[in-house]
This record gives sequence, C-alpha cells and structure tokens, in this order.
Amino acid sequence: MSRVHFVFFRLLVVLTLTAATYQCSVMRDLTTDRPKATNNPTESPVPISEAMRKEMAIRNEVVGYAEQFIGTSYLSAGKEPKTGFDCSGFTSFVWGKYNVKLSASAHDQAIQGASKPIESVKPGDLIFYRRSPGTPIFHVSLVVSNDGKSIKVIHSTTSRGVEINDILASKYWKPYIDSARDVVNMSRSLR
Repeated sequence: MSRVHFVFFRLLVVLTLTAATYQCSVMRDLTTDRPKATNNPTESPVPISEAMRKEMAIRNEVVGYAEQFIGTSYLSAGKEPKTGFDCSGFTSFVWGKYNVKLSASAHDQAIQGASKPIESVKPGDLIFYRRSPGTPIFHVSLVVSNDGKSIKVIHSTTSRGVEINDILASKYWKPYIDSARDVVNMSRSLR
C-alpha cells in the first residue's frame, strides 16, 4: 500500500468514526425523555400548584373579558360599555366582574393591590402612567401579555377608545410608564 493510499485510508476511518459518533449522539437525543416545550402559559414542565393554576386561569379570563370591549368609545368619567369608558372606569368595570372593587380614579387605583416591577407584570395586572416625576398619575391600563420584549395592554384612550397597544414599542406611552400593581389576589374567586 502506498503512503498516499495509507493516508487516505486513515482519513476515511476517522471520518467514518466521527459520523458514527455523531449519529449515536443524535439518536440518544431523540430517544431520551425530556420535558416537552409548551406555548401554553398554564402548562409547564415544572409542576405548578393548584393555586397558581387557578390564578393564571383568572388572569387569562379577565383579559378575554376585557378584549370584548375593544372599540368601545372613550367618555370622560365613563364607567360602562353602553356610554363609554375612561381609563380607570374601564379597569374598574372589568375587574368588578371578578369581585375586585377598584377605585374610580387611576390615581387611587395606583395604591390598590400589591406593587410589582414593570418587567414582572402578568395578564390582568395594572400599569400606571405619569408625565414626569412628582406629577399625578394620569392613566391606567390592563396587561394583556408580557413576553420580556413587549408588554401589550388594553386600555381606554381618549383618541381611539378601548384598544390594545404594545407600550414598550410606543413612542407616546413608553416614556410615561410609572408603576404596576397586582390586583388579582383581591379577587374573591381565588379565596
């Protein structure tokens, strides 16, 4: 066997062994039981308590209920869908269906429930806005979703009534984001 043939033969053996090792690795990965990924926020590979499951169900139900009012017109001091909503009238109306009694003003709603970081908001939480530090809260919205890159909220705006916006992508809303509150545990449905 010539030296060229010998080098070629060794290279062929190395490539064959590498391919076999890779194939075994792939087969092991395909046959190993692992938790399955899920797109459903109420399902998790990590077990969650019944209380957490119930809370997430209520959060999602609140958002679904709120979305029924998309397109409802804005009305200053409005508190019901027949006539229209202002921002706090909308959030208090929606949460009222779930036995959560919220104040009629965004300023007062901003101290109800439990404070939480904006980046940790979940569906149903409330986000508050102020124009600059030290000025009063002027608006409230209800969280629809938070995927870490966007926070979608539903709220009654003076320009378009009840609508959904991504507040982190909004040049208007983003600079005014002030605080967030969790009011879900005020619901008698969880007790």
